[in-house]
Amino acid sequence: MLEDRDFFVLETPEGILDVEEPFGNRHPLHIEIGSGKGEFLSQYAPLHPDWNFLGFELAEKRIRNILKKLSPEKHPNVRLLKLKVDACIAELLPPVSVQSVYIQHPDPWPKRRHFKRRLFQPDFLAALATVMEPEAELHIATDHEEYAHWIAEMLDRQPEFVSLQSEPIQKTPSLQDHVSTWYEIEQRRQGFEPLYMLFKRI
Repeated sequence: MLEDRDFFVLETPEGILDVEEPFGNRHPLHIEIGSGKGEFLSQYAPLHPDWNFLGFELAEKRIRNILKKLSPEKHPNVRLLKLKVDACIAELLPPVSVQSVYIQHPDPWPKRRHFKRRLFQPDFLAALATVMEPEAELHIATDHEEYAHWIAEMLDRQPEFVSLQSEPIQKTPSLQDHVSTWYEIEQRRQGFEPLYMLFKRI
């Protein structure tokens, strides 16, 4: 709920975030980059009470939408940071501190002149690799086929990552307890089929 903002939304750290202090425990850390309207955090986190979840979202309107879906009683293992995440993630989180990363339907920036704005770039992936534990998983979803191939190619070039699927791009969700976000549901209604990828930090 909105009145629980102080419980869920962390102050932007001046340096590396202490990832244990906000939760009061040392449970494994899982992060979602671009939490949208909060469907994933609100539905997935209660299934894993022994995991900590940190969601990154920049837009204030989306933060408010996420808060409407959360309660301290049901989601004690969820926190939010109001930040845009890119290669700066290595300056936000401790090295080797993240067990899983979830990135669902990032902006594909489909025009060629905007490709440089895409999240998946070599510097971002190099930074992401530094904060992920060995064997940590990277779950990705997109309904933009060209961007899916872009992402798969970027990750294939990054020596720290390897696909865990027979083919990097699949039509089946990588998570057994898959949560369909509002965006994914809307895109399906419009005839766009989500594509999923699962990579491992080696």
